[in-house]
Amino acid sequence: MTQPLFFRLRKRLAVKPGANISIGDICQIYWDGVQEEWVSKIPVYQVKPEDGDLIIIDVMQVIKKLRSVYPDAPLEVQGASQIIVEVMNPRKSPNLLLVTLVWLVLFVGAGLAIMNFHTDVSMLQVHQRLYYLITGKTNLQPLLLQIPYSIGIGLGMILFFNHIFKKRINEEPSPLEVELFLYQQSLDQYYIRHENKENEKTKA
Repeated sequence: MTQPLFFRLRKRLAVKPGANISIGDICQIYWDGVQEEWVSKIPVYQVKPEDGDLIIIDVMQVIKKLRSVYPDAPLEVQGASQIIVEVMNPRKSPNLLLVTLVWLVLFVGAGLAIMNFHTDVSMLQVHQRLYYLITGKTNLQPLLLQIPYSIGIGLGMILFFNHIFKKRINEEPSPLEVELFLYQQSLDQYYIRHENKENEKTKA
């Protein structure tokens, strides 16, 4: 009895414009430890200019290609039924003036948000009261508390986002990375649902 050909579609693939996508690019393959290399070279799709930035390849396209070459081989499909192929089209270089403007807007907005929060919770009065309770003296500008508190806010943000510039503090993902991961998953599901023409059929 012929050993089944096991294959599993990968989640995502990035290719250059005009690339020739083979089964080995989009699938993990196992077939008796010998013939995987031949199977992996079977072409599945040729990227065309009209494809845009995203292509959805369905598992049925892979099965048709395999059947055309190995009509009698038993197939075992594992994992997802579609893969998202991202075409890495050339991108325009960012406008430095626009990037600077956006950075300034975000910086000022974040600063105002923190200031408004401190005003809402009467943080100055809290610091003044704490200073009085600790020292027994009244101080309208308790810098002994305000300066460490300000430094603590910055350190807290670094620990929260788990990054110092591009360097990661530890291997645990930050809440922002988790949210971005969930957002990317939702986008992928949207693309699979709306970009895959095999999912849509109209009967007259």
